[in-house]
Amino acid sequence: MIKVKNEDLLFAIDEKPETMYVWHSRFEDRFQDHKHLKGQLTYVEGGIIFLYTKEKSYFLPARHYVWIPAGVEHHLQHRYHAAIVRNIYFDTTTDDESPFYKQIGIYPVNNLLLEMFLFSERWNGNILPKTHEYDFLNTLKNILPVVSEHPLPIALPTTENMRLRPVLRYIVDGLGNDNMSLESVGKAMGFSERTLSRLFQSALDTSFFQYLKLARMIKAMEKLLESDATISEVAYQVGYNSISSFSNTFYKMVGKRPSEFKELKQSTLTKINLV
Repeated sequence: MIKVKNEDLLFAIDEKPETMYVWHSRFEDRFQDHKHLKGQLTYVEGGIIFLYTKEKSYFLPARHYVWIPAGVEHHLQHRYHAAIVRNIYFDTTTDDESPFYKQIGIYPVNNLLLEMFLFSERWNGNILPKTHEYDFLNTLKNILPVVSEHPLPIALPTTENMRLRPVLRYIVDGLGNDNMSLESVGKAMGFSERTLSRLFQSALDTSFFQYLKLARMIKAMEKLLESDATISEVAYQVGYNSISSFSNTFYKMVGKRPSEFKELKQSTLTKINLV
């Protein structure tokens, strides 16, 4: 078997700017921060993905895809088993036709998109203009803004601030602690409440409490899809004593009740078995 260097893979994607490029592989998670000259669509059927940029980290759940604009530095981390991976890199000739192509977004996959992803699995590598394959992928790209109007409204801000980064790790590691507060975190990490509150606002442009809530919801989404824990168990594992409070917060931030979101897991398993 011929081994292909990571640098060669990245070069191949952008070597011909006029082409689309298709790769059905988890190879993206081999790279640290990198960027492409093309817009990127990544979809995973089974398993979950975390997308990291300089500003935020994004959770990509089952039956969703991520759009990454051309030129955005990022890296992907696949967690758990991913049965099917679609990476499609689109040329930028139509990027100015819609603001959709200029911003990162996590979007649900409807049946139409799913069938188009499955149809594209027969191709790999460069897809040349003026071919049926190129026309098909161009159609796929053009319908994305039409069928993807409601992005998943949740992302966790990140920072390069060296004072705050250990605090963020402490919070994420202790999400199951229902007594986590600005006072307790500040005391544990050597900050006054006032100083820590100001640090969150200046470095992340969000409050401590909003960050904690976002972190808890993202961890809950992960557990709902990748464990057999019940909704009440997940609520307790991310620091909620009240199931109704957890469910209401989840609905406000994710747009689905935890029970609806958990159904994505069964839907994904069913479709994998049909492939």
